[in-house]
Amino acid sequence: MTKIILASKSPRRKQLLEWAEVPFEIVVNETEETYPPGLKPDAVAIHIARQKALAVRQSVPADAVILAADTIVVWNNRIIGKPKNREDAIAILQDLSGSKHEVITGVVICKEQKEIAFADSTDVYFHELTNEQIEFYIDKYKPFDKAGAYAIQEWIGVVGIKSVSGDFYNVMGLPVSRVVRELFKFTS
Repeated sequence: MTKIILASKSPRRKQLLEWAEVPFEIVVNETEETYPPGLKPDAVAIHIARQKALAVRQSVPADAVILAADTIVVWNNRIIGKPKNREDAIAILQDLSGSKHEVITGVVICKEQKEIAFADSTDVYFHELTNEQIEFYIDKYKPFDKAGAYAIQEWIGVVGIKSVSGDFYNVMGLPVSRVVRELFKFTS
């Protein structure tokens, strides 16, 4: 497979691509994770992923294949991003406790004028969490860089998640199986 540019500093996306044995290098140029009002959640995730891809385009060779992704959490028709602070993280996990939410990862693969963009969705069901569990998790794991204030592969996922419907790795930040298939088609 052709070596790609991963437009993400996420250690989870890096790990997933390593597990899939996709050759890549990381190039990141900071960009605002903003979006126009009125977009549906899957379009929001794709829009932000596209912004990340465009931000690195000037820093890499013109013929480079760029992979960018953004993950959002949707609960009660509300997009939940990364927590602003400890109190926000507690409030987010209290909302998610005992309920279902959707994790959507938007993916953009591009090279020159060619682009593939898609969103993958996974439903996650949490058990009821106590305030003590929530505070323990936040204080120990500090999930302030994670949409929805949690990482499924950490303690909260092991003890707090009742079930997952869809791609587990999507919740980690990249629907890696689909990405590998799309990269293969894109670079063939």
